[in-house]
Amino acid sequence: MSQQQKQNDTHWLTGQFLDAGKELKYRHSIESNVRSDSRLALLLVSIIFAMFGITDYNLLGLTQEYYSLLTMRVVVVGSCLVLAFVIGHRGGYAEKAWLHALPLWILATGIILIVPLRPESLLTQITAVVVAIMAFYLLIPNLLTVAALASLFLSITFLATSMLYAGVTPTGAIRLGLLLIMANIVGYTALRRLERLQRQQYSLLNEERDQNRELLQEIKHRKSLEAQLRMVAENDALTGVDSRSHFMKRAEALLQRSRLEDTPFCLFMIDVDHFKRINDTWGHTRGDVILTKIAEVCQHSLRPTDIIGRFGGEEFVVGLPHTSPADAKAVAERLKQNVEALSSTDELNDLELSVTIGVAVAKAEDDLDMLITRADNLLYEGKRDGRNQVVMKD
Repeated sequence: MSQQQKQNDTHWLTGQFLDAGKELKYRHSIESNVRSDSRLALLLVSIIFAMFGITDYNLLGLTQEYYSLLTMRVVVVGSCLVLAFVIGHRGGYAEKAWLHALPLWILATGIILIVPLRPESLLTQITAVVVAIMAFYLLIPNLLTVAALASLFLSITFLATSMLYAGVTPTGAIRLGLLLIMANIVGYTALRRLERLQRQQYSLLNEERDQNRELLQEIKHRKSLEAQLRMVAENDALTGVDSRSHFMKRAEALLQRSRLEDTPFCLFMIDVDHFKRINDTWGHTRGDVILTKIAEVCQHSLRPTDIIGRFGGEEFVVGLPHTSPADAKAVAERLKQNVEALSSTDELNDLELSVTIGVAVAKAEDDLDMLITRADNLLYEGKRDGRNQVVMKD
């Protein structure tokens, strides 16, 4: 049996959780409801108990017995109302079970005291006791142990008082005892089943919350993984710029938009000059550092609306929406100069870095592949003509 199942097990006699910590948490969870239900139940019981004062007056008149009964009813009703107020505001069901038990014992004592004061009303009192027992179990919220002890006290004491003050014979006492036992069994069985069902419901709700929490964590984890996978798919792992496929997707959308809006669109093909020599001389690790630095320079040289991707190896591709040919050439020249300036930094002062850039201006009939091909041809023209230059043709 798992630890979770052991915590959810209930006692066969009391219906409470076997795990004391789980039982305490359960009582805390229903504390506010128990307080409000207990207060309402005590108010109703107090009203009903007080109303029988009218019957006392009709039967006894203004006699000493009536005043004694009236005093007793006032004390019981007053005590229940005070306890209803205290329980409603400070009734800690988890730690103060005795406070919730106290009204039951006060009511039980009040019902028992009626017998010596009005012995002739025994038959009526028997009905009242049976109703009170059922109320202890089912009407006034309480633990099964509390309700059972108060009901047994009421039953035994009422039976003894009836024999002492109302002249109940042993045979009558047996019959009365059987009736009270039956009332206790019914009340006890009903409340025990209710206690167990409520705790099972509590356990199921907790398990559902735990599962929902785990599900939310799993969803969060999966979203994080999806974001990481998306980043891996969309970004070049080395330089951090767009991957080739992601760049193509974005550039295609920008080119289509430029056609719809009838605005210029330009594209760069950038190649790092003599990169193979750098790798052969300084190693691929140093070459990776240089590619990363050049990618950073390119990104800083472009506008936020421009896009850049790694096309492959030492080649980069740049898309410039809403950019005229003159502005595109100016951006390319600035980019080329910024790359040259890297050679003056402390980290790369032993290298002569430069790039060759082919700039293509989109025409009405161009698709993205045609535009890239034209920029690539211009790039290789610049490489044949000595590298470290921007090549652009009208």
